[in-house]
Amino acid sequence: MHAGPSLRFIVQNLPVTAQHPRGRPRGTTKRELELIAMRLFSEQGFDETTVEQIAAAAGISGRTFFRYFPGKAEVLWYSFDDEVAGLRAAFATAAPDEPMMAAVRRVVVNANRYRAEDVAELRTRMKLVAEVPALAATAGAHYDAWERAVGEFAASRLGEPADSLIPMAVGRTTLAAARAAFDAWVAGADADLTVYLDRALVALEHGFVLSDAFPVTTGD
Repeated sequence: MHAGPSLRFIVQNLPVTAQHPRGRPRGTTKRELELIAMRLFSEQGFDETTVEQIAAAAGISGRTFFRYFPGKAEVLWYSFDDEVAGLRAAFATAAPDEPMMAAVRRVVVNANRYRAEDVAELRTRMKLVAEVPALAATAGAHYDAWERAVGEFAASRLGEPADSLIPMAVGRTTLAAARAAFDAWVAGADADLTVYLDRALVALEHGFVLSDAFPVTTGD
């Protein structure tokens, strides 16, 4: 795999909305704060960027910022938390006759389909989480929620409690495979994210023994 694009290059190619002018915007949103914070974290460094600077760039007060987020690290996680809610909703509509791990793969892959114009932003977010210790330290609770969403679906299929061995194993191994796919995608930059996710989850589904009988696809 060739090296991925530099963080500086990615930041320069964030959506124009990330370059928000000073002055109070019309209806500040979590999304606007996310883009502003991502730009400042990338340009200045996470530790060097303050809540007050993010708020000022959005045209709001520091006190108002805390109405949206409990701290600056949480700004980059709210989209991830929305994905967890999306996973739960998709699992709830899975057909009863769809094999459990096939359903897990389909739902996870489909939850991570991004438009071409959103890829630079996604790479920036993933690089920040991977490279900034303070951001990585906040990941646990969010990954746990993602893992539980998968584990609870497995529990419902297996007729077991969500905190029993196999549902927990399904949740944790699926999370591990998905994180490996994200890391490889950020480093490689040579294919769509769903290709990496599908390959990792096909391997997990079939016990990491792949052959022509189990072709890698790009999801349904």
